[in-house]
Amino acid sequence: MSRSTPIRSLRRTGVLTSVALALAVATAGPAAAHAEVEAAGARALDQNVELTFAAESESDSAGISKLEVILPEGIVPQDITYEEGPKSWKFAPTARGYTVSGPKLAVGEDAGYVVTVRQLPDAKEVVFKTLQTYSDGEVDRWIELEEESEGDSHGHGHPAPRLALKAAAPGAVPVSPTPTQEPTTAAPSSATASDEPAAQGSSGKPAADDAKDDDGMPVAVPVGIAAAVVLLGGGALWLRRRRGGAA
Repeated sequence: MSRSTPIRSLRRTGVLTSVALALAVATAGPAAAHAEVEAAGARALDQNVELTFAAESESDSAGISKLEVILPEGIVPQDITYEEGPKSWKFAPTARGYTVSGPKLAVGEDAGYVVTVRQLPDAKEVVFKTLQTYSDGEVDRWIELEEESEGDSHGHGHPAPRLALKAAAPGAVPVSPTPTQEPTTAAPSSATASDEPAAQGSSGKPAADDAKDDDGMPVAVPVGIAAAVVLLGGGALWLRRRRGGAA
């Protein structure tokens, strides 16, 4: 009697477990659809980390044709290197992240791809909001944060893919920012409005400066006055000599 009781208890427990499992499978349906990102053992500030993304199809009539990812703070598009994905799909950086797109997949086929990130940020987790576009133009928006994800017409929310990070390894530090483009050359100074250099005088100063004396008067003015004085003086001397000869 004492032996049969535990056995019956185990059998009862096994039956209840089977029923619960069957119910879970039967009710999974569209509620199981999701988008996610994985990186085994990822830690904050890890470098050259491979991220594997997966986005499940929710359409019964169209195939996935594009995935757009909005990068979290601390990661810029230049930090991402595309590794592999669906056949003939291409990677393209955007102002806020990147896209992976190409020929539409078969109806019901999930989309998966792999990228490498130059360095993970110093955070406890990173969220990669994703817009999943189908060949018929419909879009699944996997952008909700966990606390925002509520039931919708599909019977579930659309949580954004998130990656939990372990604490940074001892001695790990942020690397220098990824260079984006070469700095532009300085604009010409206001003293020279055009690309051509200003005309130079004999002294090395602009020609306009050589044409004036220290008080701002043009040099030609006193030179002309001096010449006039010399001419007048010479004329007066010539006239005086002529009169003396006539006397």
